[in-house]
Parts: sequence; C-alpha cells; structure tokens
Amino acid sequence: MPMRLQRFLARAGVASRRGSEDLMTAGRVRVNGRVVSELGARVDPLVDVVEVDDRVVTLASKPTYLVLNKPSGYVTTMSDPQGRPTVAELVPREPAGLFPVGRLDRDTTGALLFTTDGDLAYRLLHPRFHVEKLYEVTVEGSPGRHALDLLESGVALEDGMTAPARVRTLDAAAPARIEIAIREGRKRQVRRMFAAVDHPVLDLHRSSFGPVTIRGVALGEYRHLSSGEVSALVRATEEESR
Repeated sequence: MPMRLQRFLARAGVASRRGSEDLMTAGRVRVNGRVVSELGARVDPLVDVVEVDDRVVTLASKPTYLVLNKPSGYVTTMSDPQGRPTVAELVPREPAGLFPVGRLDRDTTGALLFTTDGDLAYRLLHPRFHVEKLYEVTVEGSPGRHALDLLESGVALEDGMTAPARVRTLDAAAPARIEIAIREGRKRQVRRMFAAVDHPVLDLHRSSFGPVTIRGVALGEYRHLSSGEVSALVRATEEESR
C-alpha cells in the first residue's frame, strides 16, 4: 500500500519522521534512481526501490525496541565528530537503523529508549502526545513549599512557561532529592526548571519513559522491551493525544 516517503523512511528505521524529512530536503533520498525531495511524495514498499545515501532501504519485518540505562559521560548520538563516547557504544550494532528516542544530556543518567520504529518514535517525541517522563533529581539546598508549588504549576523559562509537573520530595535534607514528572521535552528542561527556582541540579536521573522503567537494568546495560511494554507505549501516545 502506498505511503508517504517520510513515513516509509521512519518505519524502516532510517530516522525519525522529522529526521527523514531533513534527509529528503537535503537531496539524500532516491526513489527508483531519482532524487525525491518533495515531502508529499508517496512510495509503494512492494514496488519502489528507495535509497538513502546510495544504500537500499527496506521495511524490517519486525521493529526493535530496547531501553538503555545510560551512564554519565556519553552523548546521545550514534556518532560524534568530536570523538566523545556515544550511546551507540552501549547498544547492539544490529539491526541497522537503531536510533535513540530523544536525548539525555551527557551528564544525565537513566532510561533512554532505542528503536527502529520511526512512527512510534515520532509519536513519543511530538509535543502533541505529551508522554510522561519521570526523573529523580538531587539539587542544591532544600526546596521549600513555594519552590515546589512553582514547579508544579509551571515556571517561566526563556522559551516560555512550562506545563504543570508532578513533584514529590524524596529526601528534604540538603542536598535534597526530588522526584519530578514532566510531559514536555525541551532541551535541558529539568535542569532549567530547578535553576529557575534557585535550586541548581547536582545530579539528574531518568527513571522511566512513559510506562517503561529501568528497574533491574544495571548502569550501562540494556534490555529489550516486552510486547506488553511496546503496546503500553502505543497506548500512552493514544491516551495523551485524546
């Protein structure tokens, strides 16, 4: 059945939907030998030959899904021109097209999803779907009720007000440990939120992405998701979109 080219590329695990569009507009995608950059272009996976950077791309029979317990010191990219350690070193080399769903800062640890399913990755990252991410944060000092109320109701950042968050104090003694759940994915958002209430982050760990946790996964290790977890991720995007 014909589908949009960027959707085909995402389902093939080449990149996210947005990343696939970037590949197309950069002239790196060919269909039947012809460069195709129009975002409305459609292909038939059973008939058309699709190439990215002269490599033939096909739909995998079964997507791969896994979660990594990311250690500190690794950048969230599959390659780095500066030669820094990358998360690609911590996950399998096969299947081709495995990529991280979103990013964690170099110094942030915890749950980082990987998949070859570009459609699901697109939904998990799109602001429309607001899938919850849960973090454990160690901060300078001990946030009082006013600071916690601001985090819960929304704080003003340079790119606008944040959406309401769920906040719980795990240990009030300085340096305090706070649990925070957010549904946005702005760059360095949790660190910026706590800086805005005058309690800079000392340590940041993501304990779950939607329904997927890293319980039982050692730092630097990964595990494949169960079919139930994949279904729960799909449901999370459907529920939040409603």
